[in-house]
Amino acid sequence: MKKVYWLFAALLVLSMVLAACSPTATTQAPATSAPVASAPATTEGPAPAAGTNWCSGTKIVFFPGGTPGGGFEQVVYNGAVQAAKDTGADVQYVWSDWDPAKMTSQFTQAAATKPDGIAIMGHPGDTAFDPLIDQAESEGIIVTSMNTQLPDAQAKYASNGFGYAGAILYQAGYSLGQEAVKRSGAKAGDKAFLWGLLSQAGRGERTKGVKDALEKAGLTVIYQEIDDATNKDAANGVPIFTGIFSKNPDIKLVVTDHGNLTGTIQTFLQAAGKKAGEVYAAGFDMSGNAVTAIKGGWLQLVIDQQQWLQGYFGVLQICLTKNYGFAGLQIDTGAGFADKNNIDQLAALVTKQIR
Repeated sequence: MKKVYWLFAALLVLSMVLAACSPTATTQAPATSAPVASAPATTEGPAPAAGTNWCSGTKIVFFPGGTPGGGFEQVVYNGAVQAAKDTGADVQYVWSDWDPAKMTSQFTQAAATKPDGIAIMGHPGDTAFDPLIDQAESEGIIVTSMNTQLPDAQAKYASNGFGYAGAILYQAGYSLGQEAVKRSGAKAGDKAFLWGLLSQAGRGERTKGVKDALEKAGLTVIYQEIDDATNKDAANGVPIFTGIFSKNPDIKLVVTDHGNLTGTIQTFLQAAGKKAGEVYAAGFDMSGNAVTAIKGGWLQLVIDQQQWLQGYFGVLQICLTKNYGFAGLQIDTGAGFADKNNIDQLAALVTKQIR
């Protein structure tokens, strides 16, 4: 009987110890603790997932800028195509041969079709474009720009979704000119050939930035405006380039303010009787030809606008505004330099026409 009693007492003590050590006793929340958050209500839907065509039914007219297959504009187009695929947007593409007059007339034609939005290249400038944009906005058409800013229109219609995807032009031009002078070793009094688009309002700011940087360094700038034929097809510029060099064989530095001209620099220099590396060449925008020219020593410096992003964000901006009421976004796509030291990292993406 004594053994049973002591066994019962031992079991009672053990049960009390185990109860004191149990998780329930030590982790039970006090009555004053904050309540656990409840699950979202069923009316709070998730953000649209990739591939759900969340922008389907949104009709967009998109301006890639130049001609199909062009080294620069084809990459812009590819970005827009990817955005359309990702969002389900209904996108129509209009090519303009980089002609500002054609861009404005095509814009009027596009607006007449009553799309939800138009993504434009801003090359014609505010003076030429703004009356047309005013009319389109009054009809409820979302307008956004790429590559060349339209600051007046952007300021006026930012709350309506007018954004910008592209380089900050003057800043990009000045940066390239300054970097080219530093890397080339050009000195005050040396000649530099600048081939650009000073005459184009807005777009000309980039050329102006290059020119200011070269002149600040004391270089003698030989300037040539890119004519319409060369603007459309860079190969048409060969006689112009060789003519400049025949008159100025001592040019030390060349800057081409046009992606397709930059990609043709090897052809230009060879036609002028120059050897790889004899003249320091710098320009704008990556392309397959630019990669080849850099690797071959014909092209030393390129500032990359990452133009695929211009196409992608041009479409995305209109989708975001049309479907969710977002205001215009400003995306600076042009900040990095490409040269022989990093070209191998970029080459594969350039081949895929993404960079």
